[in-house]
Amino acid sequence: MTTIDPAEIVLEEPEAYDWPALVGDLNALLRLKTTPIGMKLFRSVDEMAAIPRIRRPNGAIHTTDQIVAQAARLGWTVGITVDDLSGTQCSAVIGLTPRDEKFLAGKNYAGVWYETPEDAAAHQAAMDLAPSGFEAMAVSPLTSGRLDPPDICLIYATPGQMIILINGLQWSGYRKFEWSVVGESACADSWGRALKTGEPSLAIPCYAERRYGGVLDDELLMALPPKYLPRAINGMKRISQNGLRYPIPQYGIQQDARAGLAVSYGNR
Repeated sequence: MTTIDPAEIVLEEPEAYDWPALVGDLNALLRLKTTPIGMKLFRSVDEMAAIPRIRRPNGAIHTTDQIVAQAARLGWTVGITVDDLSGTQCSAVIGLTPRDEKFLAGKNYAGVWYETPEDAAAHQAAMDLAPSGFEAMAVSPLTSGRLDPPDICLIYATPGQMIILINGLQWSGYRKFEWSVVGESACADSWGRALKTGEPSLAIPCYAERRYGGVLDDELLMALPPKYLPRAINGMKRISQNGLRYPIPQYGIQQDARAGLAVSYGNR
């Protein structure tokens, strides 16, 4: 019998997305505290500037974490170019600047995050980056429909919420997810990797994301192309029918487990 590698299953892009319905399902299933948003890269500044009601930094210098947070925490639609960002550590991850020799050396991080220049350079080389050649990026709440569709969706969630989301992704066409932890500059693990590979990418947000991006202490970040959302939602709905849903009720560490297991597994 021929076996199919689930990693080779191709998900087709729907003809249209009902963003309010998708986000409504996410909130109903996961009780998210933070607004799900989209991110889109643009080959020209004019394309980005044409988005309805888009905000610009107006001379302020930001990290990408702050721009993402303005969409996720404030509900804004925000567009940027490389001139709005604090440096290439931010702009290279989203494809606005190339991975050049200066970026790869990472000299600013030696003695700050890493003991030696060699350690800093190894970190830079390990980062996953979007393809270069873009001039602008925009973020916006998914429900606005202004980035239709975005390149990727960003979902902030607690570990308990996140494992249910992952379980939903694995309900049909199971695959083992393997993710990386680059350490500082963890946006490379989330939106950088998702933009590069087109795959769901989970990250533990780093110090900078929490200090400058308002990421809460108990939040993880999943970045994934929008075509994965209907699949994840369908999977979460199906496992919910088996009593496997969020919030996960505490059963009791001294209780006989058989009655609780029977709720989901029956006579299996």
